[in-house]
Parts: sequence; C-alpha cells; structure tokens
Amino acid sequence: MAFTGVLNDADITAALDACKADGSFDHKSFFQKVGLTSKSADDVKKAFAIIDQDKSGFIEEDELKLFLQNFKAGARALTDAETKIFMKAGDTDGDGKIGADEFAHLVKS
Repeated sequence: MAFTGVLNDADITAALDACKADGSFDHKSFFQKVGLTSKSADDVKKAFAIIDQDKSGFIEEDELKLFLQNFKAGARALTDAETKIFMKAGDTDGDGKIGADEFAHLVKS
C-alpha cells in the first residue's frame, strides 16, 4: 500500500467505509478519519506525492476523481459532483488544479 508508514491501515479502512455510497464523500471528514489532519507537514507532502499520480506537481481533476483509490485499490471513484466540490475547496488560486501548498492547507483546514 502506498500509504504504509504514513497512515494506519485501520484508519484508512474506517475512512473508506464512511464514504462508500455515492455522494457521501466529504474531504474534511475523510482527512480526519484517515488521520491525515494530525500528521506532520512532511507526511502531508508524502500524501500529496502519492495522490499526484502523474508527478506534475499538481492534483488535477482526473486524479481527484480517483482520489479514494490511492488509499485502497478497488475503492470507488468520486462522483462528478463530489470531485467538483473537492476541487473547488482545494483550488484556492482558481487555476483548475491543487498544488502542494493548497493541498496542505486543505488537509489542515
């Protein structure tokens, strides 16, 4: 698992179970349940690097849609509505993608 050493497997399972149904994903709740909000800035950067699948330095909408699959293979994709809400919350400069600093702010807010 990509998050081994960063996050606890039981926390990941609990966070994923809480948002199994379409439309039930809430980034603030997910970050808390998975334990990311209490992690160091370095661990949040590691999480960002895992989610940034194409290593562009940004999390784009297509990567955000598959956000949950970074935590467990086979997890559901976010709905279009969930993806748009998540992007809007994280993209503070309006460029259509989430940078590392924006992600860190999103996790800690």
